[in-house]
Amino acid sequence: MTNVATSTDPIKQLAVYFHRNGYIRALDPVRRKRQGRFYKKGAEVRLVANSAAELREIRRLLKQAGFKRARPFVKDRQWRQPLYGVAEVARFLALVGKPRRRKRKESRPA
Repeated sequence: MTNVATSTDPIKQLAVYFHRNGYIRALDPVRRKRQGRFYKKGAEVRLVANSAAELREIRRLLKQAGFKRARPFVKDRQWRQPLYGVAEVARFLALVGKPRRRKRKESRPA
């Protein structure tokens, strides 16, 4: 098990994982209105685990906090643990706080 957070509060530990490298996939209301039922993307939070042990810890914390866990998946040699749904995402963000703004990478000349 990794030593990311020392607090026993699951919300504080989830906040550490989220602010480390978690992210939000928000829906685009303009595109949803324009494309209607063909626009399938919904609200989603993804927590990133660097190992299977971290993934187990994140899943345990989500269960303790009362979140409905979706099936995790591998991307870029890391595990992603998603939370789906507008209500779940809003509740999660209310508990752990909004994500920090990340600086955009500069365009590289061709």
